[in-house]
Amino acid sequence: MSIDAAHQITQLLTDWSNGNQAALAKLIPLVEKELHRLAHHYMRREKPGQTLQTTALVHEAFLKLVDQKHVNWKNRGHFFALSAQLMRRILVDRARSRKYAKRGGGAQQISLDETQLFSNARGADLISLDEALERLSAIDERKGKVVELRFFGGLSVEETAEALGVSGVTVMREWSMAKAWLYNALNET
Repeated sequence: MSIDAAHQITQLLTDWSNGNQAALAKLIPLVEKELHRLAHHYMRREKPGQTLQTTALVHEAFLKLVDQKHVNWKNRGHFFALSAQLMRRILVDRARSRKYAKRGGGAQQISLDETQLFSNARGADLISLDEALERLSAIDERKGKVVELRFFGGLSVEETAEALGVSGVTVMREWSMAKAWLYNALNET
């Protein structure tokens, strides 16, 4: 995305935060493709036969975004970070309701391979990952945010750094430490 496009999105977010509803109408076409990319990133980890489609996840997340009150949007990265967080919540809530409906199920081990981080995390495994991520966030909020943005949001190192206001080197360091912590947390006996 060009610097001008990123600036335009940031300006529209600021205008929308200030109550300009016309800014929201202009913003939607600019962010829709990226929201679909984020949703697709999430949905490809879901079990085959998932009833929630990518477009439905985008719409549900966008409705939640529009309902956010008093958000002072900092920039494009902040918007997509919150979008990723909302999509994660939607999928985790759906996984929890499926798990409760089925009354259990065994958890699989989750690999923390750099190229396929959490690729087997589905259903109950997504819940285990979410619970571990919540524990990590309670200990170190920034590490939790890095995992959320990189893994769940599919953001690049640079986009994650922008969203968190830190350097790319810091993101990589936090990412490495968070993966190690999560690996241990998910493999506790």
